[in-house]
Amino acid sequence: MNHFERILSQNMQLSKKILYTLCMSRLKNEVRQFCSDNLLRLNTDLGQHFLVDENILEEIVHSGDIKETDHIVEIGPGIGVLTRELLYGAGKVTAVEIDERMISLLKHFTGYSPALHIVNNDALKVELPDEPYKIIANIPYHITSPLLRHAMLESKTRPQSMTLLIQKEVADRICDTKSESLLSITVKLFGEPHKVCNVPPAAFLPPPKVDSAVIHIECFKEPLVDKNTIDRVIKFAKIGFSMKRKMLRNSFVTFPGGLELLSTAGIEETRRPQTLSVHEWIAVAKASK
Repeated sequence: MNHFERILSQNMQLSKKILYTLCMSRLKNEVRQFCSDNLLRLNTDLGQHFLVDENILEEIVHSGDIKETDHIVEIGPGIGVLTRELLYGAGKVTAVEIDERMISLLKHFTGYSPALHIVNNDALKVELPDEPYKIIANIPYHITSPLLRHAMLESKTRPQSMTLLIQKEVADRICDTKSESLLSITVKLFGEPHKVCNVPPAAFLPPPKVDSAVIHIECFKEPLVDKNTIDRVIKFAKIGFSMKRKMLRNSFVTFPGGLELLSTAGIEETRRPQTLSVHEWIAVAKASK
C-alpha cells in the first residue's frame, strides 16, 4: 500500500467512525427527547435499557432474517426502538410489555402501525402463538433463562428462531462449545446457537452495568429427542452440574444406580459435567430407560 492509498484508507475509516457516531447520537437524542416529552422515567429494575445504536439494531434485524410473511414476537419492547425496525420488514409483530406506562408510548413511537399487536402482560405467563413465529427481542436480562424455558419447554408451539440481546456472560455460556452448562445443554436440545456480536454499555440509554451480546438460535423443526427423554436429560444434567467443578462420580454416586448409568452410556465417571456434549447427555438419558 503506497502513501496515497494509506491516507485514503485512514480517511475512509475516520468517515465511518464519524457516520457511526452521528447515527448513534441521532437515535439517542430522539429517544432521550421522546422520554423527556412524555415525562418517562425508566425502571431499570425491569431491565429498561433502550438500545440506541443503529448498527446493533441492523445486526439484530439482519440476524433474524425477517420476511414479509413472518410473525415476530418481541419481549419487553419498551417505547419501541427495536419494534419500529421489526415493523419495516415483518407482516405482524406481537409486542409483550409488562409495564402499562409503555403501551400508549409504544403505539406513538411506532406510528400506530396496524401490524402491531400489543399484549400488556408478563412474558413468562403469556401463551405464545400457535402459528409459526420468531422471537426477536432486547429482553430484560433477569428473565433470560426463564424465557428460554418458557419458549422451548412450556409452549405448545416453539419458535422458528430466537434472536436475543442478552447479557454477554450468559451469551458466552450458551454459545460455548468447549465448556457446556445446564443452560447451553437445554438450548442445544432445541436449536443451534451462535453469537452475532458483542454490545457495549454505551449502546444503551441508560447504559447497563454489564456488557451485552446478540445471539441467534436457529431452532430445529423438532427437538433432538422426545419430551420424556428431554425431561431425563435435564434431570441428569442437573445432577451433574450440581457439582460442576468435580468429577461426575461425585454427583452421580448420590443417585441410586448413577455410576452404572454412566458406564452403560459409555461416559467415564472421571469426566466433569461441562465436558459432556448434548449428545452424550442424551446417551445418559437413554441409558436410564
